[in-house]
Amino acid sequence: MPAPEYSGGTDGPSASARRRAGAWWPYLLIAPTVAGALFLLVYPVVRSVVISLQHFRTGELIRGGAAFVGLENYGEVLGDPEFWEVVRRTVVWTGVNVVLIMVISTLVALMAVRLGRRARVAVLGGLVLTWATPVLAATTVFQWLFQSRFGVVNWLLVQVGLDGFKDYPWFADGTSTFAILVMLVVWQSVPFAALTLYAGLTTIPAELEESARIDGASGRQVFTAITFPILRPLFGLITSLEVIWVFKCFAQIWAVSKGGPDGATTTLPIYAFQVAQSLHKYDLGAAISTLTVLILLVALLAHLRRMHRHEGEEGEAR
Repeated sequence: MPAPEYSGGTDGPSASARRRAGAWWPYLLIAPTVAGALFLLVYPVVRSVVISLQHFRTGELIRGGAAFVGLENYGEVLGDPEFWEVVRRTVVWTGVNVVLIMVISTLVALMAVRLGRRARVAVLGGLVLTWATPVLAATTVFQWLFQSRFGVVNWLLVQVGLDGFKDYPWFADGTSTFAILVMLVVWQSVPFAALTLYAGLTTIPAELEESARIDGASGRQVFTAITFPILRPLFGLITSLEVIWVFKCFAQIWAVSKGGPDGATTTLPIYAFQVAQSLHKYDLGAAISTLTVLILLVALLAHLRRMHRHEGEEGEAR
Protein backbone atom coordinates (compact mmCIF):
# COMPACT_ATOMS: atom_id res chain seq x y z
CA MET A 1 0.00 0.00 0.00
CA PRO A 2 1.64 3.27 -1.12
CA ALA A 3 2.23 6.05 1.45
CA PRO A 4 -0.01 9.12 1.15
CA GLU A 5 1.57 12.11 -0.64
CA TYR A 6 2.43 15.19 1.40
CA SER A 7 0.13 18.03 0.36
CA GLY A 8 2.29 20.87 1.67
CA GLY A 9 0.07 21.74 4.67
CA THR A 10 -1.65 25.11 4.74
CA ASP A 11 1.09 26.78 2.68
CA GLY A 12 0.03 25.18 -0.58
CA PRO A 13 -0.98 27.04 -3.75
CA SER A 14 -4.63 27.42 -2.68
CA ALA A 15 -3.67 29.04 0.66
CA SER A 16 -1.31 31.50 -1.08
CA ALA A 17 -4.04 32.44 -3.53
CA ARG A 18 -6.44 33.09 -0.69
CA ARG A 19 -3.89 35.31 1.06
CA ARG A 20 -3.30 37.29 -2.12
CA ALA A 21 -7.03 37.75 -2.62
CA GLY A 22 -7.43 38.82 1.02
CA ALA A 23 -4.69 41.42 0.62
CA TRP A 24 -6.72 43.15 -2.12
CA TRP A 25 -9.98 43.10 -0.17
CA PRO A 26 -9.39 46.36 1.84
CA TYR A 27 -8.57 48.24 -1.36
CA LEU A 28 -11.75 46.94 -3.00
CA LEU A 29 -13.78 48.17 -0.03
CA ILE A 30 -12.45 51.75 -0.23
CA ALA A 31 -12.44 51.85 -4.05
CA PRO A 32 -15.99 53.34 -4.34
CA THR A 33 -15.13 56.11 -1.88
CA VAL A 34 -11.87 56.92 -3.67
CA ALA A 35 -13.62 56.92 -7.05
CA GLY A 36 -16.35 59.20 -5.72
CA ALA A 37 -13.80 61.61 -4.23
CA LEU A 38 -11.86 61.74 -7.50
CA PHE A 39 -15.04 62.46 -9.46
CA LEU A 40 -16.54 65.00 -7.05
CA LEU A 41 -13.35 66.77 -5.90
CA VAL A 42 -10.43 66.24 -8.26
CA TYR A 43 -12.29 66.30 -11.60
CA PRO A 44 -13.96 69.74 -11.03
CA VAL A 45 -10.61 71.27 -10.09
CA VAL A 46 -8.88 69.80 -13.14
CA ARG A 47 -11.77 70.85 -15.39
CA SER A 48 -11.67 74.38 -13.99
CA VAL A 49 -7.94 74.64 -14.67
CA VAL A 50 -8.41 73.38 -18.23
CA ILE A 51 -11.20 75.91 -18.92
CA SER A 52 -9.07 78.72 -17.47
CA LEU A 53 -6.47 78.00 -20.17
CA GLN A 54 -9.02 78.20 -22.99
CA HIS A 55 -11.21 80.78 -24.69
CA PHE A 56 -14.48 79.47 -23.28
CA ARG A 57 -17.57 81.63 -23.70
CA THR A 58 -21.23 80.93 -24.59
CA GLY A 59 -20.36 79.82 -28.13
CA GLU A 60 -17.82 77.27 -26.94
CA LEU A 61 -20.28 76.06 -24.30
CA ILE A 62 -22.86 75.28 -26.99
CA ARG A 63 -20.82 74.03 -29.92
CA GLY A 64 -17.52 73.06 -28.23
CA GLY A 65 -14.12 73.53 -29.81
CA ALA A 66 -12.61 75.89 -27.21
CA ALA A 67 -9.26 77.28 -28.31
CA PHE A 68 -6.19 77.07 -26.07
CA VAL A 69 -5.00 80.54 -25.02
CA GLY A 70 -2.47 79.67 -22.32
CA LEU A 71 -2.19 82.18 -19.49
CA GLU A 72 -4.05 84.93 -21.32
CA ASN A 73 -7.10 84.70 -19.01
CA TYR A 74 -4.90 84.93 -15.92
CA GLY A 75 -3.19 88.01 -17.31
CA GLU A 76 -6.56 89.67 -17.92
CA VAL A 77 -7.79 88.85 -14.41
CA LEU A 78 -4.59 89.90 -12.64
CA GLY A 79 -4.51 93.14 -14.62
CA ASP A 80 -8.02 94.11 -13.52
CA PRO A 81 -8.05 96.48 -10.49
CA GLU A 82 -11.49 95.15 -9.53
CA PHE A 83 -10.00 91.70 -8.92
CA TRP A 84 -7.50 93.07 -6.41
CA GLU A 85 -10.23 95.04 -4.66
CA VAL A 86 -12.23 91.82 -4.32
CA VAL A 87 -9.12 90.03 -2.99
CA ARG A 88 -8.65 92.76 -0.37
CA ARG A 89 -12.31 92.53 0.64
CA THR A 90 -12.11 88.73 0.84
CA VAL A 91 -9.07 88.91 3.12
CA VAL A 92 -10.85 91.40 5.40
CA TRP A 93 -13.99 89.26 5.37
CA THR A 94 -12.04 86.13 6.28
CA GLY A 95 -9.93 87.83 8.95
CA VAL A 96 -12.86 89.48 10.74
CA ASN A 97 -14.94 86.31 10.75
CA VAL A 98 -12.17 83.94 11.81
CA VAL A 99 -10.98 86.19 14.66
CA LEU A 100 -14.52 86.58 16.01
CA ILE A 101 -15.24 82.86 15.64
CA MET A 102 -12.10 81.79 17.48
CA VAL A 103 -12.46 84.35 20.30
CA ILE A 104 -16.15 83.65 20.93
CA SER A 105 -15.69 79.89 20.59
CA THR A 106 -12.83 79.89 23.09
CA LEU A 107 -14.86 81.89 25.61
CA VAL A 108 -17.90 79.63 25.17
CA ALA A 109 -15.78 76.48 25.58
CA LEU A 110 -14.09 77.83 28.71
CA MET A 111 -17.49 78.77 30.12
CA ALA A 112 -18.96 75.34 29.35
CA VAL A 113 -16.17 73.60 31.26
CA ARG A 114 -16.95 75.62 34.39
CA LEU A 115 -20.76 75.34 34.26
CA GLY A 116 -22.80 72.92 36.27
CA ARG A 117 -24.14 69.79 34.65
CA ARG A 118 -27.60 71.11 33.74
CA ALA A 119 -26.38 74.47 32.50
CA ARG A 120 -23.63 72.77 30.48
CA VAL A 121 -26.11 70.39 28.85
CA ALA A 122 -28.34 73.35 27.97
CA VAL A 123 -25.45 75.33 26.43
CA LEU A 124 -24.06 72.38 24.49
CA GLY A 125 -27.55 71.41 23.34
CA GLY A 126 -28.11 74.94 22.06
CA LEU A 127 -24.83 74.80 20.17
CA VAL A 128 -25.77 71.50 18.56
CA LEU A 129 -29.19 72.84 17.50
CA THR A 130 -27.57 75.96 16.05
CA TRP A 131 -25.05 73.83 14.19
CA ALA A 132 -27.83 71.59 12.85
CA THR A 133 -29.84 74.52 11.45
CA PRO A 134 -29.72 74.48 7.62
CA VAL A 135 -27.68 77.32 6.14
CA LEU A 136 -30.45 78.81 4.02
CA ALA A 137 -32.99 78.50 6.83
CA ALA A 138 -30.73 80.46 9.18
CA THR A 139 -30.05 82.99 6.43
CA THR A 140 -33.79 83.51 5.92
CA VAL A 141 -34.25 84.09 9.66
CA PHE A 142 -31.53 86.76 9.67
CA GLN A 143 -33.12 88.45 6.65
CA TRP A 144 -36.42 88.58 8.53
CA LEU A 145 -34.78 89.89 11.72
CA PHE A 146 -33.27 92.86 9.85
CA GLN A 147 -36.20 93.49 7.50
CA SER A 148 -36.83 97.22 7.27
CA ARG A 149 -40.55 97.46 8.02
CA PHE A 150 -41.42 94.26 9.89
CA GLY A 151 -38.04 93.19 11.29
CA VAL A 152 -37.60 92.42 14.97
CA VAL A 153 -34.32 94.37 15.23
CA ASN A 154 -35.84 97.65 14.05
CA TRP A 155 -38.86 97.13 16.32
CA LEU A 156 -36.65 96.55 19.37
CA LEU A 157 -34.47 99.59 18.62
CA VAL A 158 -37.55 101.79 18.29
CA GLN A 159 -38.93 100.40 21.55
CA VAL A 160 -35.80 101.47 23.45
CA GLY A 161 -36.10 105.01 22.09
CA LEU A 162 -33.95 104.89 18.95
CA ASP A 163 -36.62 106.27 16.61
CA GLY A 164 -34.08 106.80 13.84
CA PHE A 165 -34.16 103.07 13.16
CA LYS A 166 -37.85 103.06 12.24
CA ASP A 167 -38.03 101.34 8.81
CA TYR A 168 -34.24 101.50 8.61
CA PRO A 169 -33.07 99.71 5.40
CA TRP A 170 -30.19 97.59 6.68
CA PHE A 171 -29.56 95.87 3.35
CA ALA A 172 -29.37 99.13 1.41
CA ASP A 173 -26.04 100.05 3.00
CA GLY A 174 -22.85 98.13 2.24
CA THR A 175 -21.32 98.41 5.71
CA SER A 176 -24.45 97.25 7.54
CA THR A 177 -24.98 94.39 5.07
CA PHE A 178 -21.37 93.31 5.57
CA ALA A 179 -21.84 93.43 9.36
CA ILE A 180 -25.06 91.39 9.21
CA LEU A 181 -23.36 88.74 7.09
CA VAL A 182 -20.47 88.61 9.56
CA MET A 183 -22.94 88.04 12.42
CA LEU A 184 -24.67 85.32 10.42
CA VAL A 185 -21.51 83.42 9.52
CA VAL A 186 -20.08 83.75 13.05
CA TRP A 187 -23.37 82.51 14.54
CA GLN A 188 -23.31 79.49 12.24
CA SER A 189 -19.61 78.71 12.76
CA VAL A 190 -19.16 79.12 16.52
CA PRO A 191 -20.91 75.83 17.48
CA PHE A 192 -18.42 73.57 15.68
CA ALA A 193 -15.37 75.42 17.00
CA ALA A 194 -16.76 75.73 20.54
CA LEU A 195 -17.75 72.06 20.78
CA THR A 196 -14.37 70.94 19.45
CA LEU A 197 -12.49 73.18 21.86
CA TYR A 198 -14.69 72.03 24.73
CA ALA A 199 -13.81 68.42 23.91
CA GLY A 200 -10.14 69.38 23.94
CA LEU A 201 -10.42 71.20 27.27
CA THR A 202 -11.88 68.11 28.93
CA THR A 203 -8.67 66.20 28.12
CA ILE A 204 -6.42 68.58 30.10
CA PRO A 205 -5.65 67.13 33.55
CA ALA A 206 -7.33 69.18 36.27
CA GLU A 207 -4.21 68.84 38.42
CA LEU A 208 -2.26 71.18 36.13
CA GLU A 209 -4.74 74.01 36.53
CA GLU A 210 -5.09 73.42 40.25
CA SER A 211 -1.31 73.54 40.74
CA ALA A 212 -1.08 76.78 38.78
CA ARG A 213 -3.83 78.39 40.82
CA ILE A 214 -2.20 77.29 44.08
CA ASP A 215 0.95 79.06 42.84
CA GLY A 216 -1.11 82.22 42.44
CA ALA A 217 -1.70 82.18 38.67
CA SER A 218 -4.72 84.11 37.38
CA GLY A 219 -7.20 82.71 34.90
CA ARG A 220 -5.46 84.47 32.00
CA GLN A 221 -2.08 83.12 33.08
CA VAL A 222 -3.46 79.58 33.36
CA PHE A 223 -4.83 79.85 29.83
CA THR A 224 -1.67 81.28 28.28
CA ALA A 225 0.78 79.04 30.16
CA ILE A 226 -1.11 75.74 30.29
CA THR A 227 -4.34 75.56 28.28
CA PHE A 228 -3.27 77.17 25.03
CA PRO A 229 0.16 75.47 24.73
CA ILE A 230 -1.43 72.04 25.27
CA LEU A 231 -4.24 72.70 22.79
CA ARG A 232 -2.13 74.66 20.27
CA PRO A 233 -2.44 71.95 17.56
CA LEU A 234 -6.22 71.87 18.06
CA PHE A 235 -6.45 75.66 17.85
CA GLY A 236 -4.35 75.54 14.68
CA LEU A 237 -6.55 72.87 13.11
CA ILE A 238 -9.80 74.69 13.90
CA THR A 239 -8.39 77.98 12.63
CA SER A 240 -7.38 76.32 9.36
CA LEU A 241 -10.83 74.82 8.90
CA GLU A 242 -12.54 78.11 9.68
CA VAL A 243 -10.32 79.96 7.21
CA ILE A 244 -11.34 77.47 4.51
CA TRP A 245 -15.04 77.64 5.30
CA VAL A 246 -15.20 81.43 5.61
CA PHE A 247 -12.98 82.12 2.60
CA LYS A 248 -15.17 80.02 0.29
CA CYS A 249 -18.46 81.16 1.85
CA PHE A 250 -21.03 81.59 -0.92
CA ALA A 251 -24.59 80.57 -0.01
CA GLN A 252 -25.15 83.13 2.75
CA ILE A 253 -23.75 86.07 0.78
CA TRP A 254 -25.59 85.18 -2.40
CA ALA A 255 -28.91 84.63 -0.62
CA VAL A 256 -28.73 87.91 1.30
CA SER A 257 -27.10 90.40 -1.05
CA LYS A 258 -25.74 88.69 -4.19
CA GLY A 259 -22.53 90.62 -3.55
CA GLY A 260 -24.20 94.02 -3.17
CA PRO A 261 -24.96 96.71 -2.52
CA ASP A 262 -22.41 98.23 -4.90
CA GLY A 263 -20.12 95.22 -4.51
CA ALA A 264 -19.66 95.77 -0.75
CA THR A 265 -20.07 92.05 -0.03
CA THR A 266 -18.53 90.63 -3.20
CA THR A 267 -15.87 88.10 -2.23
CA LEU A 268 -13.84 85.91 -4.58
CA PRO A 269 -16.37 83.03 -4.83
CA ILE A 270 -19.18 85.54 -5.54
CA TYR A 271 -17.01 87.39 -8.04
CA ALA A 272 -16.10 84.20 -9.90
CA PHE A 273 -19.78 83.22 -10.11
CA GLN A 274 -20.80 86.68 -11.34
CA VAL A 275 -18.16 86.72 -14.06
CA ALA A 276 -18.94 83.17 -15.21
CA GLN A 277 -22.74 83.16 -15.01
CA SER A 278 -23.79 86.79 -15.39
CA LEU A 279 -21.20 87.82 -17.97
CA HIS A 280 -20.93 84.31 -19.50
CA LYS A 281 -17.14 84.55 -19.37
CA TYR A 282 -16.57 81.02 -18.15
CA ASP A 283 -12.85 81.11 -18.89
CA LEU A 284 -12.31 84.18 -16.71
CA GLY A 285 -14.56 82.71 -14.00
CA ALA A 286 -12.48 79.53 -14.03
CA ALA A 287 -9.28 81.57 -13.81
CA ILE A 288 -10.65 83.48 -10.80
CA SER A 289 -11.68 80.19 -9.15
CA THR A 290 -8.22 78.71 -9.70
CA LEU A 291 -6.55 81.82 -8.29
CA THR A 292 -8.90 81.61 -5.30
CA VAL A 293 -7.74 78.07 -4.58
CA LEU A 294 -4.10 79.09 -4.94
CA ILE A 295 -4.48 82.08 -2.61
CA LEU A 296 -6.20 79.90 -0.01
CA LEU A 297 -3.55 77.21 -0.40
CA VAL A 298 -0.69 79.69 0.11
CA ALA A 299 -2.36 81.13 3.21
CA LEU A 300 -2.95 77.70 4.72
CA LEU A 301 0.58 76.50 3.97
CA ALA A 302 1.99 79.60 5.68
CA HIS A 303 -0.24 78.97 8.69
CA LEU A 304 0.69 75.28 8.91
CA ARG A 305 4.38 76.11 8.53
CA ARG A 306 4.14 78.59 11.41
CA MET A 307 2.40 75.95 13.54
CA HIS A 308 5.12 73.41 12.77
CA ARG A 309 7.83 75.94 13.68
CA HIS A 310 6.17 76.69 17.03
CA GLU A 311 5.91 72.98 17.80
CA GLY A 312 9.59 72.52 16.94
CA GLU A 313 10.60 75.41 19.20
CA GLU A 314 8.54 74.00 22.07
CA GLY A 315 10.10 70.56 21.55
CA GLU A 316 13.61 72.02 21.72
CA ALA A 317 12.71 73.99 24.86
CA ARG A 318 11.65 70.79 26.56
